[in-house]
Amino acid sequence: MTEILSDEAVAFVAELNRRFRPRRNELLAARAARRAEIAAGGSLDFLSETADIRAGDWRVPPAPADLTDRRVEITGPTERKMTINALNSGAKVWLADLEDANTPHWSNVVDGQQNLFDAIRRTIRLETDKKTYELGEGPYPTIVMRPRGWHLDERHLPVDGEPAVGALVDFGLYFFHNAAELLSRGSGPYFYLPKMESHKEAALWNDVFTYAQEALGIPVGTIRATVLIETIPAAFEMDEILHALRPHISGLNAGRWDYLFSIIKYFRDNPAMVLPDRAAVTMTAPFMRAYTELLVSTCHKRGAFAMGGMAAFIPSRRDPAVNEVALAKVREDKEREAGDGFDGSWVAHPDLVPVCREIFDRVLGDRPNQLDRRRDDVSVAAAQLLDVAATGGSVTEAGLRGNVSVALQYLEAWLRGNGAVAINNLMEDAATAEISRSQVWQWIHNGVRLADGTEVTADLVGRIEDEELAKIREALGDQAWAAGRFDDARKLFERVALADDFAEFLTTAAYDSID
Repeated sequence: MTEILSDEAVAFVAELNRRFRPRRNELLAARAARRAEIAAGGSLDFLSETADIRAGDWRVPPAPADLTDRRVEITGPTERKMTINALNSGAKVWLADLEDANTPHWSNVVDGQQNLFDAIRRTIRLETDKKTYELGEGPYPTIVMRPRGWHLDERHLPVDGEPAVGALVDFGLYFFHNAAELLSRGSGPYFYLPKMESHKEAALWNDVFTYAQEALGIPVGTIRATVLIETIPAAFEMDEILHALRPHISGLNAGRWDYLFSIIKYFRDNPAMVLPDRAAVTMTAPFMRAYTELLVSTCHKRGAFAMGGMAAFIPSRRDPAVNEVALAKVREDKEREAGDGFDGSWVAHPDLVPVCREIFDRVLGDRPNQLDRRRDDVSVAAAQLLDVAATGGSVTEAGLRGNVSVALQYLEAWLRGNGAVAINNLMEDAATAEISRSQVWQWIHNGVRLADGTEVTADLVGRIEDEELAKIREALGDQAWAAGRFDDARKLFERVALADDFAEFLTTAAYDSID
């Protein structure tokens, strides 16, 4: 910890906060104002004031050599064992996650930075009672680090008496310690940027990058960023986000669960925007199809990479039948992405790397990517991005139970410091809990009825909580149950799913409950 939190590193983070925290605060206020306009009957559309950017003939800079082929990206938290497994996975890129697959326990924040420090220098190793984990012969994935979103604070590193901005802590410590080292090894400081809602937030990141490079003597443009388009307002500003981040941008990514969560959050007061069971909202739903098609065409028009979504399945060691069904769905999803022109996609488990690679290899051949596929055939209107009503499916008791059970299990693990949780053969992160709890809130507050006619109410959810927690306790046993935090998880779930007000992010609501 002394090495990561050196006086020089902390001073660098403090200066980032002094320079950029005020603007961050203004942009968060702008988010709230924009959402209030929606609640008052406003609508989302492509921005008239930036029409010249969308119509302009411009491109992003070419990618550095180790970011030109991104056909398989493995994601995961920066926990030490997972770091080693990711580096040994055979993927082209590792999304080293300090955000949704991590939790902001201070030990996780600092240990994650230490693990990245060691991983970059190829010195990382872990000995346990059962096994020694160490790096294989390589080649290793290119590391792309994901910091926290703009909305999260970090109270453990106050600056001038106020909490630091979590994103600037994560970025600042990583960049300070590793930028020069990465360059010396033929790579560079690369980032995935989450949860943005506007091109102005992207412009703030661009200014952070420029300052950081100049302050540490790193050539401007060395940093490369990929932005997750995982909020509904950002879907209307893809061109503008790419433009705002020049010369540091490499691409955009389509993030499913957070995108759906954002739609619920933005239109939570509108009965016409109620989503069915989350399992029924596939990537082929018309509004999701419009979103991904627009992302690919926008990226390739500008020379930027279009990155596909997550395959969260965890292969079973015991049940081949489960694997057969799930892997067929994974293949179908990746074949759709590769066929649509995506340049690569995400997997959550090393066993899925060969599956994803095989599918993209078949489409790419000898090419490293599909930037040459312009997708000029695509034309997406605002109404298509918002056409939630065309989604098939209904709200069922099974869907409601699934949301309650998964949210409770995930939040319990989150409170204990685990942000990537295996539930029902899926690797779940904070985005899963967000869509689960927000759907429950949306269904209650819009008087939704289940397929059998039962109205979704807080009392019904409470009864389901009792039943699902009883099942979990029986499966775990009394000793493991007693060691957990299920009572706290229930209180947190009810705070973010049953309260009259809608918590913007469950992670901010939960932050005060951890060390």
